[in-house]
Amino acid sequence: MTAKEIRQAFLSFFESKQHHVVPSAPIVVKNDPTLMFTNAGMNQFKDLFLGEAAIKYSRVADTQRCLRVSGKHNDLEEVGIDTYHHTMFEMLGNWSFGDYFKKEAIAWSWELLTEVYKIPKEKLYVTYFEGDEKEGLEKDQEAYDLWKQYVDESHILPGNKKDNFWEMGDTGPCGPCSEIHVDCRTDEEKALVDGATLVNADHPQVIEIWNNVFMQFNRLKDGSLQSLPAKHVDTGMGFERLVRVLQEKTSNYDTDVFQPMIQFISDKAGIKYGADEKTDIAMRVMADHIRAISFVIADGQLPSNNKAGYVIRRILRRAVRYAYTFLNFKEPFLNQLVPLLAEQFKGVFDELISQQDFVQKVVLEEEVSFLRTLSTGIQRFEKYQASNNVVEGGFAFELSDTFGFPIDLTELMAREKGWSVDLIGYEQALKKQKDDSRAATAIDTGDWIVVNAEDQSEFVGYDDLEIETEILKYRKVKAKGKEQYQIVLRQTPFYAESGGQVGDTGRLEDHSRQFWVDITDTKKENGLTVHFADILPDNLEGKFWAVVDEDKRVLTEDNHSATHLLHAALKQVLGKHVNQKGSLVNADYLRFDFSHFAKVTDEELAQIEVIVNQKIRQNIKLKEQRNVPYQDAIESGVTALFGEKYGDFVRMITFDDHFSKELCGGTHVKATGQIGSFKIVSESAVAAGVRRIEAITADKAEQFFLDQRKELGHLKALLNGSKDLSASVQALLDENAKLKKEIEKSTIERVNTLKHEIVHHVRGINGINLIAKHIDLQSAEAVKNLAFSLKDMIDNLFLVFTTEIDGKPGITVMLSDHLVKKGLNASNIVRELGKEIQGGGGGQPFYATAGGKNPAGLKVVLEKAESFIPQQQ
Repeated sequence: MTAKEIRQAFLSFFESKQHHVVPSAPIVVKNDPTLMFTNAGMNQFKDLFLGEAAIKYSRVADTQRCLRVSGKHNDLEEVGIDTYHHTMFEMLGNWSFGDYFKKEAIAWSWELLTEVYKIPKEKLYVTYFEGDEKEGLEKDQEAYDLWKQYVDESHILPGNKKDNFWEMGDTGPCGPCSEIHVDCRTDEEKALVDGATLVNADHPQVIEIWNNVFMQFNRLKDGSLQSLPAKHVDTGMGFERLVRVLQEKTSNYDTDVFQPMIQFISDKAGIKYGADEKTDIAMRVMADHIRAISFVIADGQLPSNNKAGYVIRRILRRAVRYAYTFLNFKEPFLNQLVPLLAEQFKGVFDELISQQDFVQKVVLEEEVSFLRTLSTGIQRFEKYQASNNVVEGGFAFELSDTFGFPIDLTELMAREKGWSVDLIGYEQALKKQKDDSRAATAIDTGDWIVVNAEDQSEFVGYDDLEIETEILKYRKVKAKGKEQYQIVLRQTPFYAESGGQVGDTGRLEDHSRQFWVDITDTKKENGLTVHFADILPDNLEGKFWAVVDEDKRVLTEDNHSATHLLHAALKQVLGKHVNQKGSLVNADYLRFDFSHFAKVTDEELAQIEVIVNQKIRQNIKLKEQRNVPYQDAIESGVTALFGEKYGDFVRMITFDDHFSKELCGGTHVKATGQIGSFKIVSESAVAAGVRRIEAITADKAEQFFLDQRKELGHLKALLNGSKDLSASVQALLDENAKLKKEIEKSTIERVNTLKHEIVHHVRGINGINLIAKHIDLQSAEAVKNLAFSLKDMIDNLFLVFTTEIDGKPGITVMLSDHLVKKGLNASNIVRELGKEIQGGGGGQPFYATAGGKNPAGLKVVLEKAESFIPQQQ
């Protein structure tokens, strides 16, 4: 079976078991402060396990794109070295939300593996949770008994808490799990060692392919376990490993998932895959990493120097440096894999082929930039002086952190020089960085404390800005030394930060409306609307008034609706290739990032402004459609954003059916006239192929025009009320240019006069011609020209000029080439003389300057000049 057939067989099998097949969530996580990337299939269902969202389908199946770059067996620096770990991988999963449990999960997993995929039963081993006395957890006898119906008892193995009790994190849903392992060794190897002894022993050919997690507990902050109100099934099967098993390969990289890319790399490098372990690793790294890089960029996360952007930049640079070092790719090459990858996932994850050109150009730009950095790092290493032939750990870490060098590359270059690397020091520096990073981002989150009976929280802020409500639950959080409270309301008008729109602020008033707490922010966490407050109400029970700051909300809506108009105008002026790549919408301004590969010209910006303001003046009424079937929305021509997770039903925001129609969960004006006016204040580059426009609307735009009018009035007054400002300013510029030429001519004449005067004031000392003089010139360039003219006229010249230009003292030192060869250095001399004027400077051995702030010291400078002349030539 091909990889595509294997994937489809899984989805079709569970579809036949009444599972609803859902699309993969984006690999970049939004609205979950605990994650940057989707690292497990269950991430998109986290709110269902926590009971924080309504269950639409009780049975679900999918293939989820995941990214892991840390944790056991998933450290980035190890990927590509072994045969079965990856950065990005697909996780095939089937899920039950309060429906079936262990019996069906075990039966169906066995049926699929042995009857559909036809894996020989004798190759399979299963594990079950053996219990944990310390936790008070009993052996999972139910799973053991169920497996006995299908598997010989010698192939049913107990597992400890570490291997067979799955937890989402330090807190949250968890439960015992039952893994399925497959023994891919040869018959000869199996005869020598019993496969049961190699399960969970990190053997490269005895690997886990499926994990059935039985969610039945919730881990609280104090470590205790609480039974969940409903039991769930959460399964995950590594797609790449499954393909390897079914295609009877000894490595994931030998399957048709990776081989097309590896063979392409091999052909371009002129190096056969399988010829050498080092080049094999390099090809595996490239084939693996381009998958993670491409899908993360397609989902909207660009490489950068912080957070998720830094992670993807680090992955990209690792791939480039392997290509550079081991495959001799000195020019950008990684980007050429993008079209191959896009074609491979066509019909599976079409977001990549839809953005192929964009992704490829971003990767290319990053490669070009990093290859320059890599070259700089190599030069830095070549200049490094190793003490006792050992490269310090701190320097090795600097090469890694700043220039992207893997430690093995530093070791390789060190060996070529007969040096070694202080690996202990390197590891210490690496650990310190990780510890500091964790400490900076650490959040201490308490357990939820229920105030009123648990219920679904409902957002009503599209229609109301003030409602009567109740507190459902709250918890205390501490970050960077500051304590806050997070509050969940039964109903809330507060919009939670999402889609670029900032969260609402406002007040939570008690029922008497005499006392309140300020709501300082509102965010989403796994679909739950969380309100932030510095303090809690004195009495948490009873009714409250939730009141949104209306002024801030209205101004934010002005900017959000203007963003939609801007997006449509950009497509109209620049082309249909324009797609949103990020946005920020608050009460003060809007920021909009979009795909475009050239600077937007002033003429294009003016045209965009005109279109948006026309739409504002037309006072187009908002057309809001809620709960529209997703496919119906797409077929209507709506703009959907890459990297967003849309449900089966969506909300459509339209301003003129033929102009702006987008899927959006944010809040908007009722009609475009409310926006008032729109003004672009800046246009710039963000990254390769991504531009940014910042703009203002409403009162901020009005203030901008008032300020411009005030500035214009001031300018008119300076020009004596001129009616033609452009002509008046041009006249001034012409006059200024004329005066500058006259001054320049006068200065040249003055330099020529001084030159001939100074020649007669040369003093000969020990065969050196000394000129030490204060020069009355008001141009540093003129002083320089005078010094160079004298150098051409006088042999063995030692020249020191002092100047005072605009009240600032200065020193110029000029030496003949002959004196420089004798060991004199103008830069050293000027630095020493500069101390007399409380300043400093430098330059070249024959010419240097200094500036300072003590004009009184200039006299001493001239007196000291002679002291730098050697006594004997």
